[in-house]
Amino acid sequence: MTQRVQCTRMLCCKFPVGRRDTGEGKLNVAKKERTIQAAVGLRVKSGWATAVLVVGSVNSPRAISRSVVDLSDEGDPDSRQPYHAVMGLNENDGPKLLKRLEKVVERVTNKSVTDLLKDYRNTGSEVRAAGLVVGSTVDPSSIPNDHIRAHALEGHLFRTALESALHASGLPFSVVVEREAYSKAVGLLGRSSDDVKQVLSELGRQVGGPWRSDEKMAALVAWMALA
Repeated sequence: MTQRVQCTRMLCCKFPVGRRDTGEGKLNVAKKERTIQAAVGLRVKSGWATAVLVVGSVNSPRAISRSVVDLSDEGDPDSRQPYHAVMGLNENDGPKLLKRLEKVVERVTNKSVTDLLKDYRNTGSEVRAAGLVVGSTVDPSSIPNDHIRAHALEGHLFRTALESALHASGLPFSVVVEREAYSKAVGLLGRSSDDVKQVLSELGRQVGGPWRSDEKMAALVAWMALA
């Protein structure tokens, strides 16, 4: 039966936490007698992020959970795409709505990160570092197209909200652009590209369920954060 926790949806191969499953499997409560080294990777999307917890050493990583972390309020749909929500509004209403939605994103993200790290600690995993995967770090103001710029602004908003929440928690983190992730991993981990991909496939088998690009990217930066 799914255990419900506000703002965080998680499926663990061994450990429970989560508001809604991201795949099939039974959730079991397991207390660890000692703290294990861990890192979390997050693939940032618009209004949410995929998180994967990796434990162990850089030479022998193990994935023990994957989850979907809320960065927006389900009860306030505009908070998932704030800059789209204000497009077409006048100069008075637009900024007011945007300010409110940005505060919603900040509030939800802070709570989600706090809950996520607490859940990890409750299973005996002390997260020492985090990695964020983003689609781009291009300055949104340099994009002339309004619609594409809105997407870029939202990407920037959710990334910086996560960065602020991680900083507030005292957790060191790095940011990696998705298209550069594999090349950076090869250099940092000292493994071939094929070896990196093989390890990622094994990490996916460890947690079970869907193991798509988002989960792979989150697992990859978590693994890199162990280095």
